[in-house]
Amino acid sequence: MTSVRFMTAVLFAVFAFAMPAFAEDVPAVTISSAAGSLKLDRNELEAMGLVSIKTTTPWNEGVVDFEGVPIKALLEKANATGPTATVIALNDYSVDIPTADFDEFGVILAVKRNGEYMPVDDQGPFFVIYPFDSNPTLQGQPYYGRAVWQVKEITVQ
Repeated sequence: MTSVRFMTAVLFAVFAFAMPAFAEDVPAVTISSAAGSLKLDRNELEAMGLVSIKTTTPWNEGVVDFEGVPIKALLEKANATGPTATVIALNDYSVDIPTADFDEFGVILAVKRNGEYMPVDDQGPFFVIYPFDSNPTLQGQPYYGRAVWQVKEITVQ
């Protein structure tokens, strides 16, 4: 009987230590500026309130419904001010975006595409989205080049 208790204890210990490996990591983005930095995970972004942009993109078929947080609201929450935001992807690709775009065009940091979280291997976890269909000016460069996916950080200077 003691060997059963011992085996039960061993199995419990192994399972308890393995649990973190089974837990899903919640992706996060960091907003940095001279005022400091703020890291927000996907749950915190969603709690800020999501808005929807339905638009076509060169990278997806048909009209896509993106849901995300207005980047203007993210910068305000982080007290990040300045004329330029450098958006950095997981692979360290980066693009400079005039912060005026965020207000003028209602650009969002999308967390969902067609109601589903975007996996890292398919443009996720976060994607800078312009409402491309709302204005012919947005349908080409430089705006397509500013639509960064796999976003990990936004630095404002």
